[in-house]
Amino acid sequence: MGLIIQNIEKSYGNKKVLSNLSFECKKGEIIGLLGLNGAGKTTLMKILTGSNLNWSGKVSFNGIDLNTRLKDVQKITGYLPENNPLYDDFLVIEYLIFISKFYNTKKSEIKKIIAIIGLDKYEKNKIRELSKGYKQRVGLAAALIHNPDLIILDEPTTGLDPSQIVEIRKIIKKLGQKKTVILSSHVLQEIETLCDRVILIHKGKIILDAQLNDLKKSKQQKIRVTFDQKIKSNSLEKLKYINNIMKISDFDYEILFDTTDDQRGKVFDFALDNDIKIISLYQKNESLEDTFRSLTEK
Repeated sequence: MGLIIQNIEKSYGNKKVLSNLSFECKKGEIIGLLGLNGAGKTTLMKILTGSNLNWSGKVSFNGIDLNTRLKDVQKITGYLPENNPLYDDFLVIEYLIFISKFYNTKKSEIKKIIAIIGLDKYEKNKIRELSKGYKQRVGLAAALIHNPDLIILDEPTTGLDPSQIVEIRKIIKKLGQKKTVILSSHVLQEIETLCDRVILIHKGKIILDAQLNDLKKSKQQKIRVTFDQKIKSNSLEKLKYINNIMKISDFDYEILFDTTDDQRGKVFDFALDNDIKIISLYQKNESLEDTFRSLTEK
């Protein structure tokens, strides 16, 4: 059945943070949560993990209602917050045993998680002695210690070096094969690399919910053109299928067309008709970053 979110509303005083938020996630799916700072992503994750109780709407996971059976949902939910609070004076193994007592996890399962996360050589180290990357692994191990079905990760690779990022991403990708994973990140490349689906929250509302593969198969095309002289942007608006024109500099333009048909010939004809020379002309694929910008800047 997976995670079902229906009509979530949340306000802080007179400020509405989440407005009529609804979506569903299924097992074996990694969903990327995107949004500007203050969009409501962290508030949503706090609601889903039960650390924020003052909200309206309905949330259920695998048929268990969060409002009426919060503890039961928490037993099958793993959460790695952005700040990843740890007890620095604990040994790694001590900390994980401490966390496991909340879930009655067997010692054999703790050892299994330590192996999966790659902490075998560090379980007898104090947490304060670990690098940022390995501290993040400890936080991830704590989130997974009870073998949860729903995993919520808030900025899981923040502050990691490139090699650490690759390792953590591999772990998350593997988890996503059998679990429901919700991942929040400001790194758009990370969302593109890890996720099956992206949900964009803007001013407390969902403004995009799409499979990444569908976004990559956009029915639009972007053309970058450099002319040899200044032109008026509104003169380009005469071209057919125009969606948006972005002036990069006095001579450079990015033109978004609502068609998959190659429009470079049309741009070339426009230049010829107006006695303008083209310095460069090429198609530019629409990225997740382009989509994010176009939707959040409206």
